[in-house]
Formats: sequence, C-alpha cells, structure tokens
Amino acid sequence: MINQTVLKQAADVANIADSYISAWGDEAKVEQESILHILASLGYNTDSDEALLASADKKAKRDVLAPVFVLRDGQPNEIALNIGASIRESDFNWSILTEQGETISGLVTGNVARDERQEGGALVVALPSDLPWGYHQLSIERKRRKTPYRAGLIVTPQTCFKQPAMEQGKKMWGPSIQLYTLKSSHNWGIGDFGDLKQLVAEIASRGGDFVGLNPIHSLFPANPEAASPYSPSSRRWLNILYIDVCSVPEFALSADAQQIVGSAEFQQRLQSARDAHWVNYSEVAALKLSVLPLLFQEFKARHLDCDSERAKQFLEFVEQGGESLLHQAAFDALHAQLYQQDSSMWGWPVFPEEYRKFSNQAVQQFIAKQRDQVHLYMYLQWIADCQVNEAQVLADSKGMALGLYRDLAVGVADSGAETWADEGNLVQDVSIGAPPDILGPLGQNWGLPPLNPETLQATGYDAYIKLLRANMQHCGALRIDHVLGLLRLWWIPKGENATRGAYVYYAVDEMLAILALESHRHQCSVIGEDLGTVPDEIVDKLRDAGVHSYKVFFFETSKQDGGYLSPAHYASQSMAALCTHDMPTLRGFWHCDDLKMGKELGLYPNEEQLLGLFDDRLKSKQGILNSVAWHGLLPEGVGQDASLVPMDAYLAEALQLHVAAGSSTLLSVQLEDWLEMDQPVNIPGTVNEYPNWRRKLSMDLEHLFGLDAVNRIADSLSQMRSKASSC
Repeated sequence: MINQTVLKQAADVANIADSYISAWGDEAKVEQESILHILASLGYNTDSDEALLASADKKAKRDVLAPVFVLRDGQPNEIALNIGASIRESDFNWSILTEQGETISGLVTGNVARDERQEGGALVVALPSDLPWGYHQLSIERKRRKTPYRAGLIVTPQTCFKQPAMEQGKKMWGPSIQLYTLKSSHNWGIGDFGDLKQLVAEIASRGGDFVGLNPIHSLFPANPEAASPYSPSSRRWLNILYIDVCSVPEFALSADAQQIVGSAEFQQRLQSARDAHWVNYSEVAALKLSVLPLLFQEFKARHLDCDSERAKQFLEFVEQGGESLLHQAAFDALHAQLYQQDSSMWGWPVFPEEYRKFSNQAVQQFIAKQRDQVHLYMYLQWIADCQVNEAQVLADSKGMALGLYRDLAVGVADSGAETWADEGNLVQDVSIGAPPDILGPLGQNWGLPPLNPETLQATGYDAYIKLLRANMQHCGALRIDHVLGLLRLWWIPKGENATRGAYVYYAVDEMLAILALESHRHQCSVIGEDLGTVPDEIVDKLRDAGVHSYKVFFFETSKQDGGYLSPAHYASQSMAALCTHDMPTLRGFWHCDDLKMGKELGLYPNEEQLLGLFDDRLKSKQGILNSVAWHGLLPEGVGQDASLVPMDAYLAEALQLHVAAGSSTLLSVQLEDWLEMDQPVNIPGTVNEYPNWRRKLSMDLEHLFGLDAVNRIADSLSQMRSKASSC
C-alpha cells in the first residue's frame, strides 16, 4: 500500500486531482487504486513509496529550458531559465529563429525581468515585446558549452478569430445537422457531401449564415455498423461514406462504374437504401465500395500514369497528409482485407498479432505488397476533402458569413487508425468519460483514450496543433465537443466503470492560446460545447479566449427561482439552441417521448424517479409557456396551461423565434423541428437498446424546401435575427 502523502505528492506532479466537487455539490474523494493506475499509465513507477517518489522527482525536475513556451499578446514575453543561483547570467545569450526565417538575438544580461533563484525559482528573461505570431525556435547559448539549449516558442493572439460580420454585431442563424440523416433523390441511402451543397444553397437563399455538421471524422469503412461520429477511427481524416459518388469527376469517365450503377439490380438496391427510414450502413458501404475502386482505376489510368495536373493535386495532398494519411489509408486497406476473411474483425485489437501495430514488419510488408489498395484509400480521402471544400466555397459564393461549421469530437475510438499507429501521444490503458451525476448515477465511460498531457508539452503540442489544422479546413467555425476537456478530463482505468475515475488536468492556458493562433490562421471562429458540470475556473478563460459558449434554452434557468432565462440575457459570444443531437426533438421533449422511451428501455432505476422526471417536465413546459407569453411571442390560439397544450407547428415556431430574438451571435435550429419529428437521433446511455446515429429526416431535401411552413419559418428567423442585430 502506497503512503497517502507520497501518493498525494506524485498526483500533484501529474496534475491528478484526488478529489472533486460532485454534481450534488459535495466533495468526492478519488480511490487510491484509481490514482495509482493513472500514475502507472503516465509512466510512474508505483511498485513502492521509494520508487514512486523517485519517479515523481524525476518528472518534476526542470530542464534548463522547458520544451515549449507559449506567449500571448498583451502579456509579458518572458521565459524561465532554470539555472543555479551561483551561475552568472552574463554567460548566456539568446536567439530566436522565427517561423518567417528571421533571426533575432540578444544578451540575457540587461534583459532579466526577475531573478527568483534564491527562492528555488528561475532566472526570468524578457524577450522583445513585438515578436510576430507563429511557431518559432528559441536557442540559449552558454559560454564554453558546445550546443545551445533549445525550446519551441509559440506566440499567439489573445483571442480566437471572429468573422467581420460577428465583430459588427450581426446575429446569424442556421441549421445544425447530422449529415447522414439527409434524404434526397440522388444520394445512396445516406446524406452525403452533395446533399450538403444542396442544403447550403437552400439555407443561404433563405438568409441563413451557416450549416453546422456532426463530426465528419473517418470511421470504419470495413466495419460500417460502428457508426457513432463521436467514436472515430481518426479525428484528422474524413468519413469516406459521405462521398457523393456520382459527382466524382472519374465517375463520368468510367464506363464500368456507370454500367454497374445503371443496372436494374443496383438501382433497386439504391432505391431501397434511399427509402429506408434508418441508415443501413452495411448496404451503403457495400454499394459505394463496389464503385469507388473503379473510379480510382480510372484516375490511375487517366491521371497518375500520365502525370496530369489533377494527378499533381492528388500527390500534393498525399505529401501534405504525410505519415498520418499513410496510417489512415494503410489501416483501412488492411482492415478491409482482414474483415473480408473474417467478419469478426471489428478493429485492430482483434487483428492477428503481427498486424496490431502500424510499425510492425508485417504491416510494412502489407503496405509494400498492396500499394494500390493503400493508394485507393488515400484517393478517397482526397475526394472527400475536395467535396467538403466545394461545399464551403459554395457557401462563400452565396454570401454566408460562416458557411460550414465543423464539429471536433472529444476523442478517438480505441480500435481505429489513430490508436493503431500511436507512438505515445495517447494514453491507451485509460479511457475518458464523465463522473456520476443526477441523471447518470453510474457516470459515463466513452471508451476513448486521452491525449497524454506530458507528451503534449514535451512535443510542443504537435498532435494538438495538427488536430486543429485538420479540423479547421474548409469551414468558417469549429465546434469543440466537451471543450472543458482543455482544462480537465475524467480518466477511467481501462476495464473499470466510470465511478472509479479521476480528473486529470491539462495546460489550459497554453492550449487556448494555440487554439487562438490556429483560429486566426484558418479564419475560423470557435464554439465550445460547455454543457454539464462546468468548473468556475474555465468560464472566464473560455470567454476571454473568444470561444463562443453553448446556450441550450432548456438548460438556461435561473438559480434563484428555476424560471427560464430570457434569451436576451445570453452572452453575445455564444451559440443558442433549443435542442441538440443528444436531446429529444422539440416535439419529443414536449410530449415526453424521451421519458416514455427511457422507461421501455429500462434506463431509469425505479418508477419513483421516472414520476419525478414527468413532474419536472411539466414544470419545465409551464415555465417555457410563461416565458414565451411574457415576451409576447405566444401565438393566438395557443393556451397557457402546459398540461393541455400540445406541440404543433405554431408553438414550435414561437419557441424558435423566442430564442432567435435573443442576444447570442449564433442561433442553431434543427431540421427535425421544422418537420415536427419526434424520434431522437441518439439516446445517451444506450448502445444496442436504440439504433443511434441512424434515424433519417422524414422528408427529402427537394420536398422539404417546397413546404410553405418551412419557408415561412426560415423567413421569420431571418427577420427576427435582423431585429436582434439592431438591439
């Protein structure tokens, strides 16, 4: 048994909290075994008190220079030199090689901001105040020392980028969609990038400024039923099932592809996939992956073999994708081959031993032998990237202020390409989740390994920077799922339930500063999904960093009397919404369909809790009616007794306009609510009990925008947002 004092000392070095404030407001203690497991996963020796202390001392020991310094505009540009009190400062000089190729240098003497060495601190050196934004290299030279000390130096803006329309106070609206739910007469049974372009054009013509997307990260084409967009194979690449096959230039040139697609049998399968109420991922994958390889063969013959201009564009994409693209393409090609031989191969943990790591010799031999298959998946990533770009270019040309906003999931699946090829960025024997709360007394385990905070700092945040760059491509804004994870994540030892976790803290100030820099570089504003238990310490940090908060109307209530806050009181730097993908639809909420379904699925421990939830829902509905009526937006003919008032098109529109009249810069609406749908797209806490991530919209896009009611509400939203802009 490890001594408590020793454990506390090591936990402090590793930034593991040994207690936290629970959802009930009490202090909850973390189990000793959980802290020990997490310490071991971070490379600490937990065999004995002495071994753990030695590990902690080694980890806490400071090098002369930290691996990276992150400096923010408006704050002193200072770096710490960890040298002994007796060492002369005149022995040192500094130089900076900027990202732009310029060298700036100076002496440490005369630039000392503070000398804290007598108190066990550092010699703090002031650098020039006018350093350009970017990723620079700092060198500190010492007399009689052959090699200089080196560190990364990242200089960043204070806040994230905002589009000029935002800065000018424009209030915008747009739908947030799950792309796979879109129906059309031309898709192949799943919403695709062609549907996205169609939706962008329709929304832009009705005054909307953005279309929000679910995460479009790469999933598992060989195992398509692993369909959660929040458990991706990699967060740096795209879901190739979203490719609009008929819009790929090679499709029009491939007689073989057209012959297959034009056949009566294929057309019948296509129509069945389109007509289905739920996305049949296996069928969609079978249809698309029977045709897409033919397009790659056409591309090879017409472009790669001739070194055409189009081939050069592809090869440039491959070069920029580097090792990460090779990891993704090799994984998908290998997975496809293994799955074809044995359909129980759901991910790399069950691959034959020799294929379980990208670096294994057998994998390298596979890549060499199956070059064409690996290149096929690189080509498909390129096509997907081009099609997302086309949607954003279209949005820009139609005058949308934002265009697309993309969604960055909080982590990656423990069975996909990113974990398969990982070399230390991820901690693979823990997973992240959430501690117990009122609605989830057992907590949540998401099965996603976290980024290692120690590796992040040691590598100058390389994995995090690449992740932001990949997800800020081809969009005007990025929504960061569970943005609180920049401060802390709930780590759960592998194989344990979520109650046995602990919070591990990250360098939030540095990560927010880098987020601001990449945001400006990509001209991409940032939305932070900050729902749930929000620690006070991050609220101001997110606001000051220019990250838009997430205001879900149903959760925005007064702490005093529980009444609904007026949307006019929401922070301007926010995105407001009535519903999200993790909630029932407006109609489902109002008619308590989620509670009824939860009862059927056995999600509630007892009848008493369920009855309490029904009572709370009625109170919520009454509070909503009271608030909308008080603001003068309740339509004539809609009563004010919540127990008697059903949800209909008029009340749904009134609620949307109520939030549209508010002060949030962004307003997100759901197409499901325009169609008065009641089935949810996802029920949190379920895996097999409900077909999550599969429910489509009830109407195709062509007919949706022919409805008078839809055109009326879109027009009303534009008018209401315009009035809100002038308030």
